[in-house]
Amino acid sequence: MDIGPASTDTLTDRHGRSISYLRISVTDRCDLRCRYCMAEQMTFLPKAAVLSLEEIAIIAEHFIARGISKIRLSGGEPLVRLDVGELIKRLGRHVWAWLDELTMTTNGNALAEHAPALVAAGMRRINVSLDSLDPDTFRYITRHGDVARVIGGVRAARDAGLAVKINMVALKGLNDQEIAPMLRWCVAEGLDLTLIETMPLGQIDEDRTDRFVPLPAVFDGLSRDFALVRDTHRSGGPARCWRVDGSGTRLGLISPLTGNFCDTCNRVRLTTEGVLYTCLGHDDQVDLKAILRGEGIGGLDAAIDAAMLSKPARHDFDIDAAAPAVARHMSVTGG
Repeated sequence: MDIGPASTDTLTDRHGRSISYLRISVTDRCDLRCRYCMAEQMTFLPKAAVLSLEEIAIIAEHFIARGISKIRLSGGEPLVRLDVGELIKRLGRHVWAWLDELTMTTNGNALAEHAPALVAAGMRRINVSLDSLDPDTFRYITRHGDVARVIGGVRAARDAGLAVKINMVALKGLNDQEIAPMLRWCVAEGLDLTLIETMPLGQIDEDRTDRFVPLPAVFDGLSRDFALVRDTHRSGGPARCWRVDGSGTRLGLISPLTGNFCDTCNRVRLTTEGVLYTCLGHDDQVDLKAILRGEGIGGLDAAIDAAMLSKPARHDFDIDAAAPAVARHMSVTGG
C-alpha cells in the first residue's frame, strides 16, 4: 500500500486522548502456557476465524494512514505464525516514513533464529517476556519452557543490534524474590526491565488474588538496593520509568491496579480475529474483519471512528473480583 501523508482526520477518542499506538495480536497460539496468561488446555481459533497476514497488513496500513505512529506485534507468540516475517517486512517499509516504530513482544523461544531478520526489517527494539532466571521456576511458570533458550535468544537479539526490554510479571510466591536479581542481571547484560502487575484477563487454572504483588511495595524494596533516578523517557506505553544510576538500564513499572494510567491511554488493540478493542479491560469492540471482508477497505474508516467514540475513560480491573474483568485471554487480545 502506498501511504501518503497522514490524514488530517487523525484518531482522537471521546475523552480527548490522541490515539497513536496500535497493538496487533498476529496469533492466539503460543509454544508456552504461562500460568497467569493461559489455561493449560487451551482451545485455539480455527484458521478461518483468524485474519490473514494480508488482512492484518491492510488494516495496519489503514491505521498508519490515520496517524498511528507506533505498531507492536504480539500474540500469543508472534514468531510461531508461519511467514510472519513477510508481514514484518511489509510493515517495516513504513518505518521512518510514516511509522516512528515497529516493535514486538515475544517469549524469546525463537528469537535467536529471527533476530537478524527483525533488524533487517526495521525493528530497533523488542520486549521479551521473562519471568524468572531460575530454570525450575521458569519451567513451572511456563509449564514447560527452557530459560536457557530464552536467554540465548535475548543475547542473540542484543548482539544483532536490537535494544531489548525484559517484561517480568510480578507473581507472589513464585518470582517476587527474584525481582532484584533480575534487575541486577539486566544491568549486567545491558537490558531494560519492566515490571507488570498481573491483570484479571480470562479464566485460568489458578487464583490470581494469591499471586498479586503491588508494585509500589516492590519499588520501595528495590530503592533500598539500587540508586533509582526518575527518568522522563516514554516508550509509548504506560510504564513509568526510572534509571539505575551508573548504568544504561531503565526500570519501568506498569501498575494498572495500584497506579491507574488510563488518563494518558493512547492505545487500541487488534485481535487475531480482527476485532478492535479500545480498552484491555472492557468488551466494547468493532469487528474489522467482518467489515473488511464484507465491505472492503472503504468501510474501515466509519468503523474505526465508531470505535473511538466507544473508548471508555478507564478499565475496570479488580484483582479481588469473583470473575475476571473480561473473559478473553491476553493471548487473543495481544499484550
